[in-house]
Amino acid sequence: MQKEQLEKVLEYASMPLHGTLSRKLRKGLKVQINEGKVHENAALFLGSDFIRITEKEDGVTVNTYFSWENVVSVRTFSPEGE
Repeated sequence: MQKEQLEKVLEYASMPLHGTLSRKLRKGLKVQINEGKVHENAALFLGSDFIRITEKEDGVTVNTYFSWENVVSVRTFSPEGE
C-alpha cells in the first residue's frame, strides 16, 4: 500500500484533537500496525515522514514511532455491530 491509502485508513479510524495536529482513536476502536501491538485509547500524529502513537501505560506516556516507508499493514478493530 502507498502512504496515501494508509493515511486514509488511520484518518477514518480517528478524529482530530481540538487545537492540535494529533488525532484520537474513535471510541471503542483499536489499531494495529505491521501485526505489532494493538493500540487503544491512543493519540496519533500523522507526519509527512512518520506516524507517532501516544498512549498512557502505568501512569507513563509512551510514544511509538513508525516510518511510513516501513508500514506494510494497518488493521482496525471495532466493536461488534459497527
